[in-house]
Amino acid sequence: MLKTAAGALLPVDPETRALAQDLYESVAHAPVISPHGHVPAAWLARNEAFKDPADLLVVHDHYVTRLLHANGIKLEALGQGGGPADPREVWRTLASHWHLFAGTASGYWMNETLRTVFGIERPVSAESADESYDTIAAALATPEFLPRALLARFGIAFLATTDDPCDDLADHRIIAAASDVSACVVPTYRPDKYLEPARAEFPSHVRRLLETAGVSDETYVGYVEAHRRRRVHFAAHGATATDHGVDVPVTADLSEARAEELFAQAMRGEIDAADAVQLRGHMLTTMAELSVEDGLVMMLHPGVRRNHHTATFERFGPDTGHDIPIRTEYTDNLRPLLQRFGTAEGFHLVLFTVDETVFSREIAPLAGFYPAVYAGAPWWFLDAPDAIDRYRGAVTETAGFYKTAGFIDDTRAYLSIPVRHDTARRRDAAFIARLVSEGRLDRETAMRVIADVTTAVPTKVWKL
Repeated sequence: MLKTAAGALLPVDPETRALAQDLYESVAHAPVISPHGHVPAAWLARNEAFKDPADLLVVHDHYVTRLLHANGIKLEALGQGGGPADPREVWRTLASHWHLFAGTASGYWMNETLRTVFGIERPVSAESADESYDTIAAALATPEFLPRALLARFGIAFLATTDDPCDDLADHRIIAAASDVSACVVPTYRPDKYLEPARAEFPSHVRRLLETAGVSDETYVGYVEAHRRRRVHFAAHGATATDHGVDVPVTADLSEARAEELFAQAMRGEIDAADAVQLRGHMLTTMAELSVEDGLVMMLHPGVRRNHHTATFERFGPDTGHDIPIRTEYTDNLRPLLQRFGTAEGFHLVLFTVDETVFSREIAPLAGFYPAVYAGAPWWFLDAPDAIDRYRGAVTETAGFYKTAGFIDDTRAYLSIPVRHDTARRRDAAFIARLVSEGRLDRETAMRVIADVTTAVPTKVWKL
């Protein structure tokens, strides 16, 4: 994996810093395991040169575009919505507003990506914009910067994409057959739109799922069978996990008759809001039941109000920077699911949150009791260096290191993957070094822990 500057993100105290440096160096070159992200499989299947610096590093990175938009930059000027924005002008816009990213994780990742991937040492600014643009553009035109070549350069051993249940996974078949793909690249089953019975599009989504799976029975039993078959299809292409993004992680355990009744109402477009919540909760519990059956790891990514600004969504679509965190409650909401499957052998449920209060109050205690539950890594708004520290402090006391799930980058920004994983390794090294300096761990145990949380823990949790 590419390395950032020596000493970056490590403790200031010289003694603790030296130990943290040793811990970090012991895992600095370990392969990258990326069990959840959004790099398009098509990039690796087609292996075509990236379009231009702006398209690769700005246009599709909502960490970047959202902060520029917050400071008055129109999304059209950033290439959003299929607009005709000139890529060099997009890059100049970023560069001339680079001060806005001071102190942010986005700024750190971009700086380190430019330095470690492209060799650009000069600070980003309006004055350096054209120079850096030309350097990046020239690099992207070389074979060394094709998507598959970067997999090897970045040291990525495992990469999971995120995919619709009806995807035929043709891109994954191309990737699997390619002799120059150095990593194991697998799909992830993401059925969100098929689990939202309150939405007007639900019946059409379900019928597409049934047709794709070859199921003619338009009942809840048939619906579950369609998911079962598509999950088998994904597993046959290497999938190890399913992913579920919900506003609120409500689960329910309905009778078969009640589930069928509510499902029929949803398919007629007649289900009311309260019943839709119950049916969706039951569907989530059914997804857990299928994971117990087929062994796929189940991820929950709740607590985000998607597409908060309606006008922006209607003009530019989803994933354009206005998904906003909301409060999350797991303890009661998950109880119906955990009552049935919390101790089921082989079931892995990885819980994420963007509500930091949930780490110590709910996720760590749940992971500290239920064999099935693992504390997901700091995600999205929380995957910054200081938030990683707070996560370790909140979770370790109750659940330890071994009921966590390893780091996830959760990114579409392909070139930032090694920097993000390097950040996590440095902050883990800093946290563990502090435990040693306080007499809470011995050095030998610390070395084992840093190695395990980097490789052994995610390998076990994600069943690699």
